[in-house]
Amino acid sequence: MFGSLEISTSALIAQRVRMDVISGNLANTHTTRRLDGQPGPFRRHMVAFATGNPGATAARDSGGMGPGVHVAAVEEDPSPGRFVLDPSHPDAIKSGPMAGHVEYPNIDIASEMVDAIEASRAYEANITAIDVTKSMISTSLRLLA
Repeated sequence: MFGSLEISTSALIAQRVRMDVISGNLANTHTTRRLDGQPGPFRRHMVAFATGNPGATAARDSGGMGPGVHVAAVEEDPSPGRFVLDPSHPDAIKSGPMAGHVEYPNIDIASEMVDAIEASRAYEANITAIDVTKSMISTSLRLLA
């Protein structure tokens, strides 16, 4: 029964990271400069999950990853940004066929909101699973006493 608590806890952690990444994407919807010094706008980040929980007890005992889920990586979306004509913007392209256009991040607010709702629902489902497991443990202990 404690294994199910570890599984749900790993999912809670993974979904919290996903929500943090989505929040960062939404916060940078209009960021036209990269923090790392590379040219171009902020790039949307995506969370990649993998099965197994690296910190689980089963992982230490069997040499495996144990039950659950974890964040394997936070990756940048390589898709192109959107271009908006705004010659007065300081980051507008100076010459060429796209002169006067500004490249904005490749973030779609509607998609990010749908992802946020999905992550929130998954988080809630795992909270419910933890509550049910705690109730089963409590009932089992009450029957044994």
